[in-house]
Amino acid sequence: MPENFKPHSYGGIRAFVHAALMVLAFVMTAPALAQTKTVLAFGDSLMAGYQLDQGDGFAPQLERELGERGIDARVIGAGVSGDTSRGGLQRIGWTLDNLPVKPDLVIVELGANDMLRNLDPKQTLRNLNGIIEEIDRRGIDVLIAGMLATPNVGEERFRYFNRIYPFLARRHDVPLYPFFLRGVAMRQKYLLEDYLHPNAEGVKIIVEGIAPSVVQALN
Repeated sequence: MPENFKPHSYGGIRAFVHAALMVLAFVMTAPALAQTKTVLAFGDSLMAGYQLDQGDGFAPQLERELGERGIDARVIGAGVSGDTSRGGLQRIGWTLDNLPVKPDLVIVELGANDMLRNLDPKQTLRNLNGIIEEIDRRGIDVLIAGMLATPNVGEERFRYFNRIYPFLARRHDVPLYPFFLRGVAMRQKYLLEDYLHPNAEGVKIIVEGIAPSVVQALN
């Protein structure tokens, strides 16, 4: 300590030591805080926890599943019931701008309502491409959660729609989980009475299916 350093009082020494300890504690805990991952679940009612109790939706169940797999992560739900790919494109920038932190990963799950409303799949492709480009422009990783068309949309649209997600994954060199509703679609015990949306147990099946892809994307 320099010879001319003369604390004015015992209180001054105590304050100095307290401040030094606070800085040391922050330095020691900073690496642990930095390890926490942030995932944005961006989609429609399948991610919004439609008619489910709080805590049973996709985001909270995925957060718990990641924790059980040793991944310290916060999952932010950004699902909007009834949303189409066009709606997603319109709100992706605003959503990312208003998050408390920059996410490490965005799971993009959109297109089911486009298919159910028999919208032009070429427009679905353009919208999803725009969403991925906006996320990529911000330096954020993407995981595409794919969807499959039902045969009643017509053969041409059926084939075109089902090629959208693999095409985008290849184009942007991002991972693809081929079918978000794998293990749940057409299985009544995992669906609500509308036979479209997953119940809490159905969400659990979805989460268990996609979790390995999320872990791999985060790592």
